[in-house]
Amino acid sequence: MGRGRVELKRIENKINRQVTFSKRRNGLLKKAYELSVLCDAEVALIIFSSRGKLYEFGSAGTTKTLERYQHCCYNAQDSSSALSETQSWYQEMSKLKAKFEALQRTQRHLLGEDLGPLSVKELQQLEKQLECSLSQARQRKLDAEGSSSNSFRAMQQITWAAGTVVDEGAAAYHMQQHQQQQPNHSAAMDCEPTLQIGYPHQFAAAEQAANNIPRSSAPGGENNFMLGWVLGAN
Repeated sequence: MGRGRVELKRIENKINRQVTFSKRRNGLLKKAYELSVLCDAEVALIIFSSRGKLYEFGSAGTTKTLERYQHCCYNAQDSSSALSETQSWYQEMSKLKAKFEALQRTQRHLLGEDLGPLSVKELQQLEKQLECSLSQARQRKLDAEGSSSNSFRAMQQITWAAGTVVDEGAAAYHMQQHQQQQPNHSAAMDCEPTLQIGYPHQFAAAEQAANNIPRSSAPGGENNFMLGWVLGAN
């Protein structure tokens, strides 16, 4: 009789598990070797036991085979990622192109061009859009004119206020000058008024000459000298 089918589950007996591992490991290494020789294939086999011990086989060297494996995997991943990225960019470009063409059609319709293919409903929507745009433009114009008018009024008020300040300053300056001149006028009014006939230097010369003329010893201390301006008056 042949052996019965072995149930694939973990062997609980430690000794039996170790014996089975050794037998099957050797058989697997043998099969890998036979595959590489018979089929001229590059085979690499790596086995770690439950205790962490390494068993390996490589027909062309395990390291070389692993490097070749990594190179193939990474190149495949890069190619796949590059292809998916290219497709994504192409889809994005197609969407942008469609949006650009739609915007161009809308612009032509707003300018009154290419209206033939439009239906009645589309023409009504276009009319409403134009009316709304015109209303907004008029409202913006009124707002701009109002703002300009307010700015002009503000400038007028500032100019008027500045002129008022200048007028008040000039009035205060004239008032101060007037107050400074009033004491001089009052001082001049306080002096005793005198009457002079002729030039001042004539009176000074006449007084000096009168002082130099000797007076007579007539009784009363009087003499016959008379000032020139007295004779002139006579």
